[in-house]
Amino acid sequence: MAGRGDPPEGNSEGVSGGGEDEYRSVVFDESFVRAARLQEFSAQERMGEHAQAVRDRPGWESRGGGSRQAVMLVLLILLAFGTAIYLGVRNPYQPPADRRAETTRTTLIRLAPQSRVPGGEPAQLFAHSPAAEYRTGASGINLPSVGRTTHFSEGQVVTALSIAKDYLVASSLEPDVLSGQTVRPARLLIDPDHLEQFDRSVESPLDDGRHAVAGWLVRFDPAKVVLADPAPRVQGTLHFAEMDTDTLDVTADHTFTYALRPASSGAGPTAQASLFTVHRQMHFRFDREDLRMHRAELLTSTVQAGPQACGADTSGALRPMLAGELTSETGGPAVTDPYASGRDAVSPLCGTLAPMAQPAL
Repeated sequence: MAGRGDPPEGNSEGVSGGGEDEYRSVVFDESFVRAARLQEFSAQERMGEHAQAVRDRPGWESRGGGSRQAVMLVLLILLAFGTAIYLGVRNPYQPPADRRAETTRTTLIRLAPQSRVPGGEPAQLFAHSPAAEYRTGASGINLPSVGRTTHFSEGQVVTALSIAKDYLVASSLEPDVLSGQTVRPARLLIDPDHLEQFDRSVESPLDDGRHAVAGWLVRFDPAKVVLADPAPRVQGTLHFAEMDTDTLDVTADHTFTYALRPASSGAGPTAQASLFTVHRQMHFRFDREDLRMHRAELLTSTVQAGPQACGADTSGALRPMLAGELTSETGGPAVTDPYASGRDAVSPLCGTLAPMAQPAL
């Protein structure tokens, strides 16, 4: 009898048995192969229990579902584009139509002194005047506490206030602007719609409510005076308000006090200085393009400045009265204090400088 693991007819001749042959488990002789059972599954059996070796290619019915999905996707994209175009046309918050800035209106009021103009050293004059507590230069122009408005972010409000401050510095504190050597620092901050009016005011000034240089910037007659102190004293306020969905307004109310000396060579550096005060009330407007381009529209500018003679032509430059000078003119019917911020400008174009506005020496 064949043992376990032996071929049915026993070992072949010439083939050794037992465990001595290490290849016994992998060598098959002819009798082993003939005795093996072979079974082949039918096609039905292969289809029923065994996975198909090759996937059928989808027919038209299955491809039709994908085609319908593609058509639906195209329709949805077209619908989205159509909706976006419709909303873009009907959007109530779309950018407004291009508009031009309003013509700037200017008012210049000369303030005549009631007595001789006091003179002395700048530090002494400042110490005995209402400007004693004012800050020096740009540090006197402070931004208020800010927050967002209905249609403008806090950052946009800060930008509007900063542009207004930059304009005040450029037009009231720059030494080359004060001496009449340039207007460029202020001009760079003007809305392009105002440039023609600004340039005409500089080149052909008139005190007609639109073309006085003092409405745009502080300029002294360089043939008459020079700065005795390079740092004017400044105090004032800035306020902001949203006017509509696309514009912010900023109002500035500041008093600038300058120490001046005569410009003539005969006076010399030891000539007495005197104070000159300019009260500027300015109304700025900003649209979104102005904020982006760092520029301002100037709607109105009211300037009270003295001491000056009421009859002086100040359309091109301010003409201060200096230490010891006295005018015989009586001035306007109202006594005006340029240090009183927040007060509306008086109606006459010449007023009388309040005694308290001059240093008490």
